[in-house]
Amino acid sequence: MDILKVSTKSTPKYVAGVLATILRKNKVAEIQAIGPGAVNQAVKSITIARGFIAPNGMELLVIPAFSEVQIQGHEKTAIKFIVESR
Repeated sequence: MDILKVSTKSTPKYVAGVLATILRKNKVAEIQAIGPGAVNQAVKSITIARGFIAPNGMELLVIPAFSEVQIQGHEKTAIKFIVESR
């Protein structure tokens, strides 16, 4: 599964385009975000991607979950969004 890592500096429209491309090919993707700003950008990206794929007759299913990740030797809690197209 492809993992898109989103930060507070990520551009939602760009991430949405990448997400839409992945969903058209694989039907499933994962977005990972650490911190409230990154989660905000991730949610915006998912919302915009929905508009990109809706004309193709596809709908999104989003499953939020927690994930533990290692960053520079420290364990952080990330929010991951498993995004599926139907």
